[in-house]
Amino acid sequence: MTGSFNTEALQRDGVNMAAQVATDPFKRCFDILVASLLLIFFAPLLLVVAALIKLESPGPALFRQTRGGLNGRTFTIYKLRSMRCEENGDKVVQAQRQDDRITFIGKLVRSSSVDELPQLLNVLKGDMSLVGPRPHAQAHDRYYETLIPTYNLRFQARPGLTGLAQIRGLRGATNDVEDMANRVKSDIDYIDNWTLASDIRIMLMTIPHLLLAENAY
Repeated sequence: MTGSFNTEALQRDGVNMAAQVATDPFKRCFDILVASLLLIFFAPLLLVVAALIKLESPGPALFRQTRGGLNGRTFTIYKLRSMRCEENGDKVVQAQRQDDRITFIGKLVRSSSVDELPQLLNVLKGDMSLVGPRPHAQAHDRYYETLIPTYNLRFQARPGLTGLAQIRGLRGATNDVEDMANRVKSDIDYIDNWTLASDIRIMLMTIPHLLLAENAY
């Protein structure tokens, strides 16, 4: 992804749209403060779940995968492992409902999004933000950037644990290009209209969406 990313894709009508969302110091301070508090709060839960994952199936408790981040730079994302195998190559198959790769503990952590909590470490490192476009596997980035002209505009912001697309119900596996195009549109809407207040609103709205979402598996 890094080698093929073209910064010209982040221009509209010849004007560089270097979004404030990527550079605002208050957003970064907010990320560090809240991510630190959440990591301390959830640390006991993460340790228990990690132990259960290790007991249920062989392999590491922590899943690592290369994703595309700010300005197309790659980073290693952290998740609790929910499958019996890891995919990080040229072909990554999205998890589907009744996917037999998902373990019993994996189903529980995926449905509750507990598997995403280690990404608080990514936020502290500066790879991610609490709110922003959800990062995709590199194989998916390469596939969709050839089909959706505006796809790379989403790299103007740091990837987020949650985002505008997620609270609009555009969460989980994408079944066709139109689904991804709608998600990308939401990501660009977020970037174009970002405020710190909007981040707080999206975070608060994420909680009921996590509890009621039917497309988390």
